[in-house]
Amino acid sequence: MLFSSVVFLFYFLPVVLVLYYLFRNQIPVKNGILLVASLFFYAWGEPWFVLVMIASIIGNYLLALFVDRYREEKAAKWILVLAVILNIGLLFVFKYLDFFIRNISAATGKELPLTNLALPIGISFFTFQALSYVVDVYRRQGRVQRNLFYVALYIAFFPQLIAGPIVRYSTIDEQIRSRKETWNKFSVGVCRFIAGLGKKVLLSNNFAIVADRIFDNYQQGGMPVTLAWIGAIAYTMQILFDFSGYSDMAIGLGLMFGFKFEENFNYPYISRSIGEFWRRWHISLSTWFKEYIYFPLGGSKVKNMDIVIRNMLVVWLCTGFWHGAEWTFVVWGLLNFMFLVIERFTDLENRTGHGILRWCYTMFIVNLGWVIFRAENLVYAGNYIRCMFGLDGSGFFSDYAWMYVREYGIFFVIGAFFCVPIGRRSNYLIVQEKMGTDIIDVFYPVIMMGIFLICVTYLVKGSYNPFIYFNF
Repeated sequence: MLFSSVVFLFYFLPVVLVLYYLFRNQIPVKNGILLVASLFFYAWGEPWFVLVMIASIIGNYLLALFVDRYREEKAAKWILVLAVILNIGLLFVFKYLDFFIRNISAATGKELPLTNLALPIGISFFTFQALSYVVDVYRRQGRVQRNLFYVALYIAFFPQLIAGPIVRYSTIDEQIRSRKETWNKFSVGVCRFIAGLGKKVLLSNNFAIVADRIFDNYQQGGMPVTLAWIGAIAYTMQILFDFSGYSDMAIGLGLMFGFKFEENFNYPYISRSIGEFWRRWHISLSTWFKEYIYFPLGGSKVKNMDIVIRNMLVVWLCTGFWHGAEWTFVVWGLLNFMFLVIERFTDLENRTGHGILRWCYTMFIVNLGWVIFRAENLVYAGNYIRCMFGLDGSGFFSDYAWMYVREYGIFFVIGAFFCVPIGRRSNYLIVQEKMGTDIIDVFYPVIMMGIFLICVTYLVKGSYNPFIYFNF
């Protein structure tokens, strides 16, 4: 079930909200409603996947209890190792096993049978959350939870189950046990949800039409330079508004139920370095890799720069591989690693001036990276990049390029507009400077309802609505 679907918007969500607020003063009942709703939400598409998640919940709940019980003994460390093996093993079987089988077959020349296991949606997200809970208990950075249903709600909570943000248990523990819903939280949550829905349905989906048509029709190359760049920029816009749109919807849904999640995107396309970009892009995922891989390896607090580079390499290999079982994701991770190392040695982020040039450099690398990320394989990625730089002899311009500019140019303009923090600045002027408050009080709800109705119109008529989280 997708947030951007008629079933979710007009059936699932209203029913859950009504049941929830009927018992708003009874925390156990409210949590029970959210847990049942979350399991139903996850089981909607493929019911047996929910059994995988339930097994993960029970397993990590027990492992955390054992870690807490034996924390003063050596056994605690071995239980933690077991938790890592079981969680990564679960992820490996469903997500990576066939990838390794294919590569072993290619290397040995023997055709090994594939498992063809379907990938449970969001398995990377809930596995990382579950593992972070056990690790935090071991580190004494979070207390063990003896109520199984609280742990289950933390891992299975439907607003952030399949698309993030990744939430640490310590940040949500108190909210699960005791929280207060207010009209202000609810109204802000509704508006935030609608803003995210608009990003997904009105912007991302339209960029997806352009990107998918261009990427899918020119897998063998033979594409003019302008058309290749239009496709690359379209996907760059699509993935931003898709990912940030789902994060906005998750944060908004959380607020509707009294939960406060941390921000996950902070206008990454205004960055002036790759390092800054990754502090702004999918913040919860970047933080997870730092907290649970980079820092335990020693981070940057080591004397030998070679070790720092090694630590960065491990993190970015893991980051790339986390996104999908294909070599394109590994290469994409290595591309980011390479430029982060260059920036560290050149001290780029501490330099002043040349802001426009630094932004152009950053967006060029980001855009190139997204092409590799989007490609089905490395051959496909190589063919596409050759077209971007005019190396396949297909010319510079085409009528198709002009067609996409004419039909979808308005979306590129609007997308570029919302890539900058115009909303944050407007909010500051309205809230802090008290500018236009009366006008906004009248028109803001109208604008939000207008966006919602337009989104619904798109969804009802069956407009293109891809879901790019299947890899995760």
